[in-house]
Amino acid sequence: MAVYPLQVAGLALGVLGLAGALATTLLPQWRVSAFVGSNIVVLERIWEGLWMSCVRQAWATLQCKPYSSLLALPPVLEAARALTCTAVALALVALPVGACGLRQVRCAGSGPRARACLAGAAGALLLLAGLLVLVPVSWTAHRVIRDFHDPAVHVGRKRELGAALFVGWASAAVLLAGGGLLCGSCCCSWRKRGPPCPAPRDRPPRGGPHGGPHGAPAAPQKPFTSYV
Repeated sequence: MAVYPLQVAGLALGVLGLAGALATTLLPQWRVSAFVGSNIVVLERIWEGLWMSCVRQAWATLQCKPYSSLLALPPVLEAARALTCTAVALALVALPVGACGLRQVRCAGSGPRARACLAGAAGALLLLAGLLVLVPVSWTAHRVIRDFHDPAVHVGRKRELGAALFVGWASAAVLLAGGGLLCGSCCCSWRKRGPPCPAPRDRPPRGGPHGGPHGAPAAPQKPFTSYV
């Protein structure tokens, strides 16, 4: 069938998107120090992520420090944390649901229709996960670019786009593509199999005019013969 390769490709893209979304959430390179104007100190590089900030020097090891207080974080950072973690959770749920759609499923109807429903649900979850990754990454990039070109911001506080943002954009695109393939396979399955709710078949009446109790057929009667 042509639907099966779409489902396999969608799940493969979902796995890649999940790995990218997890890397985007954990990597500290969301905002990196910018070397502009008189800020030409290249021996030290600052990374700022969702969970920690790191300082890397030329001849020293990387030193990272997690954010000490959760309440002291800016609202934008808290929202980015919530969205990315939700995206990872949705992708984790979507993958086993989509994998079950590849096998015979016995629930609420025939097997092929149940598999199509599972594939569609997994595709919707992957689409939502891709959007949840795309929103915080794009919003952070917008703030970085805005502050970089703002003359009121001090040169030492200007930042550039980090590698985690590009990983996030790629992950969002992969998740959206995988969700689109799974939803497309669901639509193709429904079109091939006709209406989702077939008409009920006519059943014989229970306990007909000559039927016994509980629908059982009545015992045959012997003919009565009179010898009078």
